Amino acid sequence: MFKEVLAEDQDCLTLNVGPQHPSTHGVLHLVITLKGETILRVDPHLGYIHRSIEKMCESLSYRQFIYVTSRMDYLSAHINNHGCALCVEKALQIEVPQRAQVIRVLMDELTRIASHVLWWGAMAMDVGAITPFFHAFREREMINEIMEETCGARLTMNYMVPGGVMYDLHPNFQRRVKQFISFFKSKLNEYDELLTDNIIFKQRTQHIGVLRREDAISFGATGPVGRGSGWACDVRKRAPYECYHQLQFEQVVEQAGDCYARYLVRMGEMRQSLSIIEQLIDNIPSGDYQAKTKAVLKLPKGEYYSRVETARGEFGVYIVSDGGTTPYRIKFRSPGFSNLSALDHMSRGHKIGDLVAIMGSLDLVIPDIDR
Repeated sequence: MFKEVLAEDQDCLTLNVGPQHPSTHGVLHLVITLKGETILRVDPHLGYIHRSIEKMCESLSYRQFIYVTSRMDYLSAHINNHGCALCVEKALQIEVPQRAQVIRVLMDELTRIASHVLWWGAMAMDVGAITPFFHAFREREMINEIMEETCGARLTMNYMVPGGVMYDLHPNFQRRVKQFISFFKSKLNEYDELLTDNIIFKQRTQHIGVLRREDAISFGATGPVGRGSGWACDVRKRAPYECYHQLQFEQVVEQAGDCYARYLVRMGEMRQSLSIIEQLIDNIPSGDYQAKTKAVLKLPKGEYYSRVETARGEFGVYIVSDGGTTPYRIKFRSPGFSNLSALDHMSRGHKIGDLVAIMGSLDLVIPDIDR
């Protein structure tokens, strides 16, 4: 829908994209100011899926609030829950058993691969390639089946609890994960043939949506968006949690800062996640999968913060406790909001057709932004 903008420049047009549009990756409304086909400004309008999650958490116990975060970034549900559990454990000084730590990291990395695979297929489809989308869902289904067998759910798993994980691993877990590793390694090479080295895809993404390192830091862009701009911001390396400090893996960083660089970061991260899983899958310690905790948790009066690396960047959990059984205040630092804030800066001067590629490279999940 177009309408003429009564401004100084009568050639400017305003284009409304969304809030119901497949290329906005959720219920997002963009008001785009154009001169011809050139973008002058992009104004995101949020709030279409706002559910007051932070306020809801103030009436939930320290066991219950964890699972509300599954409904924010639903493609990083495990990792969001993990960040919440870490914050509660920090406040109560709970020592998580080594077996539970390894299980958590395995689940986190499987979640990261599943999220990146879905993004890969969606990114390709955004710029006009249909086939990769079906390949992506084929591989992601293998991870979903592993999750379902162990956790009982495929998307919002509700598996992390203060002190460890809710259930022990399914007897088939190791065998099925090894099968997935073997299968997925060959598929990553297939992905490169389909998309990474595709000349049309490169033309749509190289030198498009450039975000310089200093600008990424200024906007607070984390995850693959920040690392695609040369900013080494991986929480797993900068502030290791669980057993990440014992693992050998590289932080994937690209310097170009464009859509293609962000693409390469995620492709590299899938390979690094496979390496992490390979290091752990045959070395899962025996012992308890959950520390003994009280049925009703009361955090000591004070302020607590934890952070984890989700598929989209740094997820922070800030809890203010008054000593009761529910939080006095909770604030979530979601990566999507900061990454989206850079969209206007990255898009100015590009053509309207480039906006879809730029948005796709940000890997937005709108409920994570609205909360």
